[in-house]
Amino acid sequence: MTSRTESAAASAGPSRNAKGETAAGFAEYLASPEGPQFLNPDAVRSPGPDAPIRTVTSDGRHGPVAIRIYGEPAGADSPALVWLHGGGFVSGSVDIPESDYLARVLAGRGTPVLSVDYRLARDGVSFPIPHDDALAGWFWARKNAETLGLDPDLLCLGGAGAGGNLAVGAALYLIDAGKPLPAKLLLAYPFLHAELPPPAGGLDPEVMAGLPRHLRFTVEDCIRTAENYVGGPVSMASSYAMPGYADPAGLPPTALLACEYDDARGSTELFASALERAGVPVSYFLAQGAVHGHLNHTAGLPEGQAALDFLAGELAGARRA
Repeated sequence: MTSRTESAAASAGPSRNAKGETAAGFAEYLASPEGPQFLNPDAVRSPGPDAPIRTVTSDGRHGPVAIRIYGEPAGADSPALVWLHGGGFVSGSVDIPESDYLARVLAGRGTPVLSVDYRLARDGVSFPIPHDDALAGWFWARKNAETLGLDPDLLCLGGAGAGGNLAVGAALYLIDAGKPLPAKLLLAYPFLHAELPPPAGGLDPEVMAGLPRHLRFTVEDCIRTAENYVGGPVSMASSYAMPGYADPAGLPPTALLACEYDDARGSTELFASALERAGVPVSYFLAQGAVHGHLNHTAGLPEGQAALDFLAGELAGARRA
């Protein structure tokens, strides 16, 4: 496993709601469908590079799925990324910085990004609907790659948080269905296990105590997040829904971005170990000083550049299977 680290320190006091009460983790996600909150909302941010953007629609099993396409290919052998945003399955969209800014930066470097606007697990929606939407986006990208000037065998698949879960679940489905796999998986702090293993080396209790409540993940938060997505007890979850428990043999090379001050870091570490044992090539980047949602919180800020460089480098190194 190759590994890199970079500092991106950030801190903040506890987050409180309008009544002055400390907000609950999963409940705060439910209350904010627009997406994860910034850790530092007053920071002056770069808007990101200009890029040609268009939206297409894929015919999904549960209805149309919008796909926002950023950029043009740099050449016939140019890789591209199908991306799935984060937000605990219940919030976020292709508009959040974790998705939009990332896509602009990568498109500016010559790597087109196809951002899938999957349905959220709200108002009665649960697995397999978001999973199926992710697959609809992937299949549309494969089918139309050559029309877009892309090599279908250089398409990569990735996501952040819940989007990382959807990306791995989709890749496992592709293995089982005998379909072409992504050239590479790119996962940022993915939510892969309903019960989070402790991070290696632990977490600094003083730093963690100072984080806003929505950036902490208790056992209850994770179980509620998983059960809401699964649509029932975690024990009934398909391996496509909670892919951290599945056999990862056969998955494509995988790049993992983890955050130092993140309760979910243990899930990324455990998955990295499982991939290595299965013989899957793994690249691992630890953003030191960073918290969960790093790509969102640091969008447009110098602190996030190293993580973006890592992902861009991994994309540039994608190879045909």
